[in-house]
Amino acid sequence: MPFLLNLLNLIRWKNLVLIAVTQYLIKYALLQPFEVSLYLNHYGFALLVVSSLCIAAAGYIINDLQDVTSDQINKPDRVIINMSISESFAFKLYVGFNVLGVGLGFVLCHMIGKPGFFVIFFIISALLYLYSSFLQYHPVIGNLVIALVVAFSILIVGVFELIPTITDSNRTTPFFFFNILKDYAVFAFMITLLRELTKDIEDVDGDHNAGMNTLPIAIGRERANWVTFIVSLIPLGATIYYVIANLYKQEWLVIYFLATIIAPLIYVSIKLFVAETKAHYRHLSLVIKYILIAGILSLALYPLIIS
Repeated sequence: MPFLLNLLNLIRWKNLVLIAVTQYLIKYALLQPFEVSLYLNHYGFALLVVSSLCIAAAGYIINDLQDVTSDQINKPDRVIINMSISESFAFKLYVGFNVLGVGLGFVLCHMIGKPGFFVIFFIISALLYLYSSFLQYHPVIGNLVIALVVAFSILIVGVFELIPTITDSNRTTPFFFFNILKDYAVFAFMITLLRELTKDIEDVDGDHNAGMNTLPIAIGRERANWVTFIVSLIPLGATIYYVIANLYKQEWLVIYFLATIIAPLIYVSIKLFVAETKAHYRHLSLVIKYILIAGILSLALYPLIIS
């Protein structure tokens, strides 16, 4: 049982559940209730989700393999590699999840007659490897890559469900809902970037010891804190604008966004002024993750619009 638990923690099972919930909410809470023409049947969509989960799991494993040195300082109580799971076995898991994820993507693309879409799965897998082995060692670049990958886990549903259905006579509806997905993807990008910058400040000691050159190492923690504060204002302003421009007639959605996203973002921005210790940044990182989850779960409220 401890081995299974460690294995689940290695692949970040909670994050994988969030990815699956996000993609299923998009299909069954945002798109299907509005009778949007969708391209994938239930089996095809399950392949898309499982492929996404396998590639993400592989990404988490290779990241832990590359971060063994820094993790021994940043989170010594949560180190899995070389403690309960060997590096060689973890690497085999990485290869296995990658092959399965990319392979399922290949099967899905050929099953729906869109073989060119296969490159999407390959690029995401490659980006996660490049991030862990190279890009995370450079200021901001690695943060941007992770934020892009998270954002695309949302957009990929639109790529497979909406884009193939577009014809000259029905462009309006698919593009309308794809734009909603784009807005959620942008939100996920901004929140993930904010969290990654916050985690870099939290993990500065271990990252420095591992030879990384993250933003707080490159410009100093105080300047990095100011950059992170400025970044926190972007999703705050964007969410307020989005609510005013698009949701003002939907009372429950407005209340939800105010209570679960806007107010916590204001809290994060204020707390960044006084954050000093590792514990402070860890707390803010958890709050930001909660904001991301709350934003994703707002998809479940869209059926209320037509109820």
